[in-house]
Amino acid sequence: MHVHAPFLTPPRIVADLDPGFRPASVAVRNFEAAAEATGKALQLGIAIEQADGSTFHFHRKFLPLDHPLAEANGFFLERLAKFLLWSRGGWRLAVTGPSELADGLRRHYLDAEAGRFDADMMGGRVYEKPLTVEHVSELPPERSATQSLGRHWDGCRIGFDLGGSDRKVSAVREGEPVFTEETVWDPIKQADPAYHFDGIMDSLRKAAAHLPRVDAIGGSAAGVYVNNRPKVASLYRAVPPELFQSHIKNLFFDLKAAWGGIPFEVANDGEITALAGSMSLGKNAVLGIAMGTSTAAGYVTPEGNITSWLNELAFVPVDYRDEGPQCEWSRDRGVGSQYFSQQCLSRLVPAAGIEADPALPLPEKLKLVQKLMAAGDPRARRIYATVGTYLGYGLAHFASFYDCRHVLVLGRVMTGDGGSVILEGARAVLETEFPNLAGTIEFHTPDETSKRHGQAVAAASLPRLAR
Repeated sequence: MHVHAPFLTPPRIVADLDPGFRPASVAVRNFEAAAEATGKALQLGIAIEQADGSTFHFHRKFLPLDHPLAEANGFFLERLAKFLLWSRGGWRLAVTGPSELADGLRRHYLDAEAGRFDADMMGGRVYEKPLTVEHVSELPPERSATQSLGRHWDGCRIGFDLGGSDRKVSAVREGEPVFTEETVWDPIKQADPAYHFDGIMDSLRKAAAHLPRVDAIGGSAAGVYVNNRPKVASLYRAVPPELFQSHIKNLFFDLKAAWGGIPFEVANDGEITALAGSMSLGKNAVLGIAMGTSTAAGYVTPEGNITSWLNELAFVPVDYRDEGPQCEWSRDRGVGSQYFSQQCLSRLVPAAGIEADPALPLPEKLKLVQKLMAAGDPRARRIYATVGTYLGYGLAHFASFYDCRHVLVLGRVMTGDGGSVILEGARAVLETEFPNLAGTIEFHTPDETSKRHGQAVAAASLPRLAR
């Protein structure tokens, strides 16, 4: 038995089609309660630092070293660190407490397959500095050098949104959209960087034709972006590494230069989804979760800003069992992409007793489940109910890292009759297991107003005009 197994008790609401699901939110609650019950819990601090020096602190209770289950500390520290790496982002982790815990975390990033993936992505690709773990007696000062973006509507602006099958552009004058266009393209298969540059430039020129001048340009795109540079993005998957470094890395700086150096900002599409939803709702403290092929997310702070955080919830742990479904990319188990996505629905189809060709593409499997749901098939309803249970327990875990009073849930998985079943299941989890959260978190789905506002229009508000 693994040392952390005693803390993986069944949740009060069992996932219908996945009774082995052991939510992180319950496991962490059990673990910290056990630590607190000793009367001498270890108070561990962890700081995560980004490339610009922004540093964020987190404090958690761990078991004293003489506890019979103290070996579980390493597991819970690693799961916490992974959540911080993919939600906040950073290249340096500083850990207080016993040195052996920091040493164990350091070894994880060197020896474990999933750990090496995290180290390579965070250190090698996102922040371009080796991922380091340091044992410290005191955490470095907490600070944020983040420039908040969004909600700037003065002047004549262009906003664009780059997806895997189409690109959208909007011309916005003093906050009012005066032109929008959607263009089909196929960037994921294109190895030539010129395809990407020329496609974006074509859309920008069309929008500019509807404005007397262009004061600023803002963009939304799938992937991880740091300081306007793409780090990890499926849009450029076919571009060879050497061409990625020489052309794609500075793609948006080259576009900015082509437009005379005007303010130009690009953010992850999940962030812009949350920003657009916040503007539509007239609310802040919004966590947006998009259930598509994988999982995308974005966050708007209580002050109404988006941040430099990565919010890549596709990679954060939400299920702590050892035999949870495996992410084909990271090779880790129990991460968000396997619970809030079309991948999740596909995984649950056989468990529901629905016959489908395993080779059927994810969108086609989703259509099959949606069709069965619309016909009142109880098997399809069980799939959506299971996803709702996942979401409820997942949100309880997210709430310990995000001050979210509003949760915007969208994406193709939410379309059709199943979306309401998912939300119903999530609410039931919060009301039953986390009543303190049930009264503070409000669920939302996109309405027609937010659809009209659109990500391209919201992206136009990203840059601040120079004064």
